[in-house]
Amino acid sequence: MTISPTGATPEYEQYLRRLPKVELHCHVEGTLRPGTVVELAAKHGIALPTTQVDEVYRYSTIYEFLEIYRTVNSTVIDREDFARIAYETLQDGVELGNLKYREMFFNPTLHTARGIPMATVIDGLIEGAKAAETDFGVRCAFIADVYRQDPPPVARQMVEEVLAHRRPELIGLGMDAAEAPDPPEKFVEAYRVAKAAGLRLTSHCAEDGPAANVTTCLDLLGCERLDHGYHILEDPAVVARCRDEGVTFTVCPTSTAVVYGWPDLTTHPITKMIDAGLRVMLNSDDPTMFHTDIGTEYAKFCGQNNFRPELVRQLVVQGVEAAWLDDIDKAAMRRAFETEIDELDREYVS
Repeated sequence: MTISPTGATPEYEQYLRRLPKVELHCHVEGTLRPGTVVELAAKHGIALPTTQVDEVYRYSTIYEFLEIYRTVNSTVIDREDFARIAYETLQDGVELGNLKYREMFFNPTLHTARGIPMATVIDGLIEGAKAAETDFGVRCAFIADVYRQDPPPVARQMVEEVLAHRRPELIGLGMDAAEAPDPPEKFVEAYRVAKAAGLRLTSHCAEDGPAANVTTCLDLLGCERLDHGYHILEDPAVVARCRDEGVTFTVCPTSTAVVYGWPDLTTHPITKMIDAGLRVMLNSDDPTMFHTDIGTEYAKFCGQNNFRPELVRQLVVQGVEAAWLDDIDKAAMRRAFETEIDELDREYVS
């Protein structure tokens, strides 16, 4: 197998798509199929800007994107809807990128603020994930996200309500939305409550905020891994700490290329994070909204950067290592992945 100087050959792209994958940074609200959006809107009598499936996710600015995000989420109302979107995104992950395991974010207050009961959200998502596991063999756990633009008392209340409806599949707390106006230290109390209850902890940070937010998330919030993290590169001391401590960053090439104006994936901050020795693993973020999928993330990013199979394998395994599985389960997954990658190498790599 050869790698083109300008990116992946069709053969190598197929290899990248067929690799077994873990995904730890994917928002269920950003995974709705456009056809599903149109159907759910019709089901609930919700007006959309367009009912043309190919036009649902067409936008030219981040503000248009955010408005589409709000509209799309307004179509998901009953338990059946939540089950459907969880099932369909996991099916897409399997069929488009050989997804084996995902820890998937959801934003409870984006739904409860619309009058949707917490139990409807949680039970629906889990129902869909279990059906996908039965049909496709993919496993999924869930991470409830603090929405940064919520006041801190609302964030704490959300955590308490999530815990009151906790199921074994709900394993963690995260945080997303615009970082710069609402830094992580505002939400220490919500994280304290989550940690005391045994939830695993992560947060979007140094995405559109400074490298100092990495330290805040590690030391004040108690995060075990971090989402995005690109601005860590502005502080060599924080880079050194995270490299030495083996902190994993769940990075997203396509979505950040669009939002932050880094269209050339060969100069994306992710490449510099890898060069700096930081642990990263690749994810799709809001795949349908950014016209991508987990297979495409590997094909484009690894292909355009001419990553050799050895480095790609490392990225895959780092995803397994960062998953919130028990040691026995993680070891079994690592062995299964290594075996499958070995088979692909025998088929593709000369």
